[in-house]
Amino acid sequence: MENTYTVKGMTCGHCVAAVTEEVSAVAGVDSVSVDLSSGSMTVASPSPIDVEVLRAAVDEAGYELLS
Repeated sequence: MENTYTVKGMTCGHCVAAVTEEVSAVAGVDSVSVDLSSGSMTVASPSPIDVEVLRAAVDEAGYELLS
């Protein structure tokens, strides 16, 4: 299953790498694709992942997950 979210505050490739690293570490996440130009993040997982867990991971990277 794939879900797409909007991440606020990313401005460069380092931002993308930080978000990708933190979200990839979340249990159950198979892959993460972050697009800087649109501010979107697509998360693939075999089962649903609590959006609050993803929000905490994005927050840890220093950005904001918008719902």
